[in-house]
Amino acid sequence: MGRIVHARPPGAAMSADAAADRTFARRCILAGALLMLLGVILGAFGAHALQKMLTLKQLSSFQTGVLYQQLHSLALILVGILVLVTPASRWLPRAAMLFGIGICLFSGSIYALTFGAPRWLGMVAPMGGLSFMLAWLSIALHAVRAR
Repeated sequence: MGRIVHARPPGAAMSADAAADRTFARRCILAGALLMLLGVILGAFGAHALQKMLTLKQLSSFQTGVLYQQLHSLALILVGILVLVTPASRWLPRAAMLFGIGICLFSGSIYALTFGAPRWLGMVAPMGGLSFMLAWLSIALHAVRAR
């Protein structure tokens, strides 16, 4: 089991760095939880309300957007937890930012295309996919560099 890096005795003062880490961790966990909530809502909406409105191809694309949003929302929560249980590094804030960008670009462009956005918007999804890849690479670099 990992140890809690920022654990402190009751009543002990928290350093500014530890307080900033805890704030960042809470923000990652909150953002991930809210994005996951939205993913569940969109998934249910797609499964029930959109089934009769969309073609099978459109529905499949929409479901792909939901799946990637949910997976990477969990990854954002993971980043928040990693901040609390591993030594600080510059890679975790980068991963969090890239996961957020990836969700917006990848899933967001798929949702927009599903509802009739111009087809050129489809060129945005690969940039979101690249953001996801770079986020996972950032977590790997964090793991390699953590001592």
